[in-house]
Amino acid sequence: MDRSDFRVGGEFICSGRRYRCTDIGSRTVLAIQVDEATIATKKAGEPVTTRTISGQEAQAIGWFDGPPYGVIEHVFDENDQAVCEPL
Repeated sequence: MDRSDFRVGGEFICSGRRYRCTDIGSRTVLAIQVDEATIATKKAGEPVTTRTISGQEAQAIGWFDGPPYGVIEHVFDENDQAVCEPL
């Protein structure tokens, strides 16, 4: 895909993962992964635990609402954009 092919709120595939575009810069695209989310929990005196939930579960509990988003925004530069596929 070219940078001009991305739309804020639009979804695309990259490396087998599904992403939603959150911002378009002059050379980069920002996106959140929406096919799954990893949740980390830390209780006092206990180690951090993580679990992965589906994209549907994450959407239902608001992890993809934003900005700001409850999940990591990934940066796609020109080289990354070239291997992305539109949905």
